[in-house]
Amino acid sequence: MEKSLAHIMEEFAMLFAVVDPIGTIPVFLAIVISLPEEKRSSVAFKAVLIAGSLLLFFIAFGQMFLEAIGVSLSSFQLAGSLVLLLFGLNMIFGEARQDSEIGLAEKSDVELAVYPLAIPSIASPGALLAVVLLTDNRTTPILEQVITTGLVLVILMMTLACLLLATRVHKIIGNAGSSIISRVMGLIISALAVETGLDALSIRFGL
Repeated sequence: MEKSLAHIMEEFAMLFAVVDPIGTIPVFLAIVISLPEEKRSSVAFKAVLIAGSLLLFFIAFGQMFLEAIGVSLSSFQLAGSLVLLLFGLNMIFGEARQDSEIGLAEKSDVELAVYPLAIPSIASPGALLAVVLLTDNRTTPILEQVITTGLVLVILMMTLACLLLATRVHKIIGNAGSSIISRVMGLIISALAVETGLDALSIRFGL
């Protein structure tokens, strides 16, 4: 029983690291900086719902899907890191920030929730790969897959709580503070994307 509990805690730590509820906050703030509070909450709920649906899909069918289309896990992870890198660079060097904020305000909640919040921030390439590996149909019993699914749902609830609290933080620092933080966070997001890409390359080439 102790070994089983230790294994569950290891899985939880791994999933928490790859979903990264804390690291999702700067991405969320960058998106909702110009939105009213009620729309921010709606974006947060929908982003977690969309990301959760995608993670559950990969738990059930991800292994078969990637094998069917002939995409390796490392290639999938590298592609996701490049998408996240582009978003991070846009946060740092975006020249028409005011125009982009007006464009964000005109988008629907679902559009804002999908990219880049649900994908590839919450349902990151690392998270999708992790759930596929942890629920490998060839080596993992159904009961263990159910436990992993439960851990994913718990972490998604923690992510939602972080995003809802982020709107309160925004009230304190204001738009100017958010603008400064978003550029700093853009650098951090870019660094995380590079790290993810390097991990993918190391797996691909056995470095």
